[in-house]
Amino acid sequence: MVFQLSDDIVFPDPRLGETDGLLAVGGDLSVERLLLAYSYGIFPWFSFRDWPYPAWYCPMRRFVIFPDEIHISHSMRSLMNKKCYTVTFDQDFEGAIHGCSEVDNRVNQKGAWLGQDMIEAYTDMYLRGYAHSVEVWNADKELVGGLYGMWVNRCFIGESMFSREPNTSKLALIHLARFMQDIGGKLIDCQLETAHLKSMGGRFIPYEQYLLKLNPQGLKDLLDTPPMVNEDEGPAEDMDVNDDL
Repeated sequence: MVFQLSDDIVFPDPRLGETDGLLAVGGDLSVERLLLAYSYGIFPWFSFRDWPYPAWYCPMRRFVIFPDEIHISHSMRSLMNKKCYTVTFDQDFEGAIHGCSEVDNRVNQKGAWLGQDMIEAYTDMYLRGYAHSVEVWNADKELVGGLYGMWVNRCFIGESMFSREPNTSKLALIHLARFMQDIGGKLIDCQLETAHLKSMGGRFIPYEQYLLKLNPQGLKDLLDTPPMVNEDEGPAEDMDVNDDL
């Protein structure tokens, strides 16, 4: 089922969504709504040129990396040993999120989802301390890779990553995993499976296991029953979205 959200800051039970994870449409990208959504593994994902309102997803199989399971290949260890790059945290969130939007001309591709409204929403989350970035700088102090995402109950929900030089997004992810190991972080939610994330230790876990890590109190503060979307007015079936993290 797909539910229609109103101005009220509520979501339905994620287990009632479609098999592809689509749960609801409507609402807004306010800090309050995003905080509630991410507390239960729900995230916005929609083509900003094609949709007049947000679409919200919550897949029942979650592709995650546990920090202590991060796989570092021989080639990545060699790159790290060369010390060609410097990695920072939260030093240039704006640069990181724009890099994710613009690299490889992503923003102009069909189905692009990281448009200005999303950038403004997550920048607001960053300014309030909820969103975070990892930046990779080359020897010329140019921003050449990184990622950003949400921090919820010692879980990092990755939103997007980018590389302007080979393997720099992987470098950002490795440093994030190592940082999370140091502070007792629980998991990195990759949202979508990709070949390179799988090669770095990504694997699927069921939503129930994921929710226990993210929000041990479960769904009791979330449950509501918004109306279902009228099939004649529902989301377009041919929606195409970017398959990068």
